Amino acid sequence: MKKTLLASALLLSALPSAAALQVVASTSSMGVLATAVGGDAVKVTVLAPPDRDVHVLQARPSMMVALRRADLLVAVGAELEIGWLPAALKGAGNAKILPGAPGYFEAAAQVPLLESGQAADRSQGDVHPMGNPHLYLDPVRMAKVAEALAERLASLDAPNAARYRAGAAAFRAAVEARVPAWKARAAGAKGLLLFHKDVNYLAALLGVPILGYVEPLPGIPPTASHLRELTGRFRGQKGAILFTDFQPGQGPEFLSRNLGWPKARLPLEPPVGASTEAYLAHIDRWVDGVASGK
Repeated sequence: MKKTLLASALLLSALPSAAALQVVASTSSMGVLATAVGGDAVKVTVLAPPDRDVHVLQARPSMMVALRRADLLVAVGAELEIGWLPAALKGAGNAKILPGAPGYFEAAAQVPLLESGQAADRSQGDVHPMGNPHLYLDPVRMAKVAEALAERLASLDAPNAARYRAGAAAFRAAVEARVPAWKARAAGAKGLLLFHKDVNYLAALLGVPILGYVEPLPGIPPTASHLRELTGRFRGQKGAILFTDFQPGQGPEFLSRNLGWPKARLPLEPPVGASTEAYLAHIDRWVDGVASGK
């Protein structure tokens, strides 16, 4: 069945298409979905550099140019891009991709989110009341988003509806083929110390506990007293410390040195233009990081 779905997607992607839909993805993970589902029926532009913290970007003229030409905007949502995407949309002046319009699509609105319903209390750091937006490290949720994206694309471009649905089905099949091995690899991992709440979805998928965070509160830099507290709490235990390429390494280095735990600095996002296989290889690296804490 999976081979049939993959063959169908390849066959449909080889068919000639009319002018490609212009799809703008807020992040490279959203670009992966647009490419996997749309194939050559879409032309994908990614707004956020994959090595930058999406929380703190600023709207740029190049973003507005891309959004002005877009037929569809694929955003993560749950206010992840709140600091810059609304301003970029305003500058673009493209009504068909504004929130509520058919050309606006949010991944976070398609799946249940972790940590939803939290109070919008800034004393608790950079909280997201709608839920944790970092769903893109959960390939199973991403597969569900891909199916919803296929239906949105089909509504905008009915002649290519079968192509979009086959692309989503192929993405789901590729994910499902990898999940058992990921879970087996992570089995027995004792737990994780994360810098931020950006790996929570993958930890939940793998069934590995999150022991704590290098940040005392989301978005708040670690203090010496917080790092000492973490060291005292987990000394003598086993685990792994994971953080991303744009997060400072001093705190993770201190914890790794004093706890004797392995640490890994990994890219949060895949490269721009990544294929389905490249995205799955990206998840492989994170699973290896999780599994190092045995």
